[in-house]
Amino acid sequence: MNVEEYREYCISKLGVTEGFPFNESVLVFKVMNKMFALCDIDKYDGINLKCEPERALQLREQHPGIIPGYHMNKQLWNTVSTDGSISDEQLKELIDDSYDLIVASLPKRDREALKILE
Repeated sequence: MNVEEYREYCISKLGVTEGFPFNESVLVFKVMNKMFALCDIDKYDGINLKCEPERALQLREQHPGIIPGYHMNKQLWNTVSTDGSISDEQLKELIDDSYDLIVASLPKRDREALKILE
């Protein structure tokens, strides 16, 4: 998955916005103002994605291309390599999981606002 495919996949999700809150090269995707994915678009060698702590550890053990989140809370975030060692389908699944974790943590009114967008 190249950077444009990654961007298109993330931005297609309900309630998602994109921006550069840290600098001009770190693209951040948020749902209802909560971050669920980010990457450096200049390097594009990995994507940071939120993950449940136990699953994060399992994924790291199973895949050399998944490591603790770079510059993130290592318990809750993974950096997933974009070098092809993780399939596009699995990368989409991990993006979906990150998005779903954030949506599940939103206040009820925000979750209901997302349903209106469907």
